Amino acid sequence: MIQVPRLSRRARWAVPAGALVITGGIMAGSLISVAQAAPGLPAKTPAQLLAEVADSTTPPLTGTVVETAAFGLPALPATGNPTSLSSMLTGSHTIRVWYSGPQHFRLAVPESLSESDVIRDGSTAWLWQSTLNKVTKYTLPAHPARDQTVPKQPLTPQQAAQQVLAAVGPTTTVSVASNVTVAGQPAYALVLAPKDARSLVGQVQIAIDGRNGVPLRLQVFARGASTPAFQVGYTAIQFVTPAPADLRFTPPPGSTVTQENLAGGDRGQGKATPGFSTIGSSWLTVLKLPSSVLTSGGPVAQGNGSAPDESAAVLRTLVAAATPVHGAWGSGRLLRTSLVSVLITDQGSAYVGAVQPSVLYAAAQAGH
Repeated sequence: MIQVPRLSRRARWAVPAGALVITGGIMAGSLISVAQAAPGLPAKTPAQLLAEVADSTTPPLTGTVVETAAFGLPALPATGNPTSLSSMLTGSHTIRVWYSGPQHFRLAVPESLSESDVIRDGSTAWLWQSTLNKVTKYTLPAHPARDQTVPKQPLTPQQAAQQVLAAVGPTTTVSVASNVTVAGQPAYALVLAPKDARSLVGQVQIAIDGRNGVPLRLQVFARGASTPAFQVGYTAIQFVTPAPADLRFTPPPGSTVTQENLAGGDRGQGKATPGFSTIGSSWLTVLKLPSSVLTSGGPVAQGNGSAPDESAAVLRTLVAAATPVHGAWGSGRLLRTSLVSVLITDQGSAYVGAVQPSVLYAAAQAGH
């Protein structure tokens, strides 16, 4: 339910870079935290680290990423679908990454009895969903539009870091903490903290590989919290070129294969989803969702591959846990966790943000 602003930063430092076009979505994590002595690295300023990340070229690599959501939400209906809204908002997920370059990579999300894969091979991309025995083949444009999307997949640390770094500016305090070790790699710890107390985000910590500037882990802490509500990071990584077989894909026998041409003029323009909009900026950005999302799962369900009734059940659970509220903006129900606030108005709109409820109330009044 949380939307992170899209970015125009060069994709060459994201892993996999091309996945910004064909993957995305928001997931969260609470990962491996092992006490170790701070590794020795040459001292660097926050400005140097920011420049290093923006200008670095990601080398080929293979690795394992773990994501876990700990937003403090009420217990949500279990669906068994790794791409469902419930799965996105709770629990832990593992992602296998094979990255040869921005045009050739693979992401695999294994589950106990299923797997979802995204594979890019030049101008062709594949989405394999084993639970549905379904394959979607995408023909990609040479220069894709920024807002063009296909079904969502979990974030890699590089994608998550790229999105958060959009907040760096006059609204953010930037510092460097003690060095850390992530997946056996010595790393710098870049810390971003919003200046405005109305943000529920206390700080964001990004671990940056000391050798090549690749983000290895991202942690989001609620204000005053000592453990992350959101974390995504490598638990294992090797800077080696993946085997060619790991980057090839052939639809399994008996699977249903559909094709989508994203290179055409109509799809290349990328149309905004009706009813979705944002209010505010930076750390105080609020996402406004239409009533269709609350009643049937709407575009959210379609976008992440879950059935509309699955997403609707999750949303009904969240609404039931909310508290009645009212003000100059009208009346509705408020759900608040340590990191996220959700306002559902009686007029049928929802406002979501990592902000104090007062910010949602102002957004609801402005959205009338």
